[in-house]
Amino acid sequence: MPSPSSTHLILIPSYNTGPKLIPTVQNALDRWSPVWVVVDGSTDGSAEQLQALQAENPHLKVIVLPENRGKGSAVLAGLREAVAAGFSHVLTMDADGQHAPDSIAPFMAASQAQPDALVLGLPQFDETAPTERLVGRRIANWFANLDTLWAGIGDGLFGLRVYPAAPLLHVLEHHRWARRFDFDPEVAIRLVWRGLPVINVPSPCRYFNAAEGGVSHFKYLRDNVLITWMYFRLLIEFFIRLPVLILHKLTTTKARAFPS
Repeated sequence: MPSPSSTHLILIPSYNTGPKLIPTVQNALDRWSPVWVVVDGSTDGSAEQLQALQAENPHLKVIVLPENRGKGSAVLAGLREAVAAGFSHVLTMDADGQHAPDSIAPFMAASQAQPDALVLGLPQFDETAPTERLVGRRIANWFANLDTLWAGIGDGLFGLRVYPAAPLLHVLEHHRWARRFDFDPEVAIRLVWRGLPVINVPSPCRYFNAAEGGVSHFKYLRDNVLITWMYFRLLIEFFIRLPVLILHKLTTTKARAFPS
């Protein structure tokens, strides 16, 4: 069991994640501590499973929300408690096993080497990735990079990343959006707008099908409309911020890339 960190914790939001949840949490605990899981109003009995695991492991904390509010809301609930407990950074990862647990150490190392930076994963997809998701991702990432004048976001939808906790908390508490599938791209864009440097770290990403225990709550029409609306909102702000963004781009270096 790794020695617990007093600055960096793993924060995993979870909603009816299925059989991949407990192995994902256990894999995280094997590589880092502490690990916090926010159960976002799940109805699949996962809260009870996690609480049983918590009773056996003092480095695991389980936060149970009474109703489903979305990924961003779950992260916000955990983030508030993390900041109150004195943590300066949170690594977020999905609860469904898509993110490689072996990426935790290099992500944390990159953050510890440059604490003011936003550490964003660059997903390395294999043959399990659905084609339609990859096409939609390219379009979404083009807009994310446009909104930041190619400041280095790379992939705005990949949820494996390390945030400086205080700036992320400020963004979430001062904006009413970024609560569901718009969370990852919106907060990345807004943190870049706040001047945070970006570090890109490559990481494998695996999609599991239903037979393998994979669960997805992404609804193509509903959530694509939500994300499209988000980019429309941010594009308006982008034009307002454009002079400042241009000046910032001319006076700073581009994103650093770390090996996986």
